[in-house]
Amino acid sequence: MPIHLIIDGYNVLGRLGTLSGHIESARESLLRDLAAYRHRRNHPITVVFDGWQQGQPTEGREHRAGVEVIYSKRGERADQVIQRLAREYGADCAVVSSDQEVARSARVSGALVIGVQEFAGKLRVVPRGGGLAHKELDVQEDAASPRDPKKKGNPRKLPKALRQRARQLKRF
Repeated sequence: MPIHLIIDGYNVLGRLGTLSGHIESARESLLRDLAAYRHRRNHPITVVFDGWQQGQPTEGREHRAGVEVIYSKRGERADQVIQRLAREYGADCAVVSSDQEVARSARVSGALVIGVQEFAGKLRVVPRGGGLAHKELDVQEDAASPRDPKKKGNPRKLPKALRQRARQLKRF
């Protein structure tokens, strides 16, 4: 079953450095990338943009190329909308944001939280062959922190929390 992706639109644009130019074109570019990602992975996607300062008195919703776009209403921040959606979907969603408050709230709701940089790597790359090359696996294992010499077990095996996160991220 595909997981619903909830994306903090301006947070993603800001972290990727595309907000410095024309906001409309940056937003359109993000929506094109997300539509292509949705086509590849078949995850329902909702992008939330701030409208709290200059937005409409009601929440605006539209669909663009299979991606639901929500503009928060005047007086409500996108973070509040994302937190509400994360509570609504619970464990059936993943929140893409690097905002710590949003991430904390989403985790409490049971949602998977993906950082912007981590998701950006998956957004623009089309996977080939369905996995990591052996050399890439070796590099990741070497990057692990040195172990205590008294510790038992397989030194190449990642900690349980990291293995679980890797399994969750593999779906994206």
